[in-house]
Amino acid sequence: MSRIGKKIISLPKGVTVTSKDGLLTVKGPKGQLERHVAPEIGVNVEGETLSFTRSSDDRRIRALHGLTRALANNMVEGVTNGFTKKLELVGVGYKAEKRGRWIQFALGYSHPVVFVPPAEITVDIPAPTQVTINGIDKQLVGAVAAKIRSIRPPEPYKGKGVKYADETIIRKAGKTAGK
Repeated sequence: MSRIGKKIISLPKGVTVTSKDGLLTVKGPKGQLERHVAPEIGVNVEGETLSFTRSSDDRRIRALHGLTRALANNMVEGVTNGFTKKLELVGVGYKAEKRGRWIQFALGYSHPVVFVPPAEITVDIPAPTQVTINGIDKQLVGAVAAKIRSIRPPEPYKGKGVKYADETIIRKAGKTAGK
């Protein structure tokens, strides 16, 4: 049996889980998330616990068992606490500025870069060189952070660019003077 798939998820107070026709719905204080569950995976909601079963020991279904449990746990965590990603802008003149719903970045290009986050995501700018992304969907928070980072990824020589706050940029040595 899958080590992750057989773990039981305990539901915090204020979180309700329903499963109907292969659609898992998790409601909590921060919002509601929905996800389709494969028909081979059974969902058991009993009181304050959530568990998953599988129909066979086929390799694909074993993998889906653990995946479904991990995704459901992330849904429960998201509607109770939410998820946060922090980005840092490193470089002279690199900054972010909030303009209503948009975020305008100055990242060394000849033009400012405008980014419009999805409606489910909130983006805060505590300092001009720091960006904080918050939301209840872990996958969407990570995707938005990766999209912003891809505007100007950090380069290995000077370390300039957009990087995650906990990311370490491995630096390369530059050219050495001849003779």
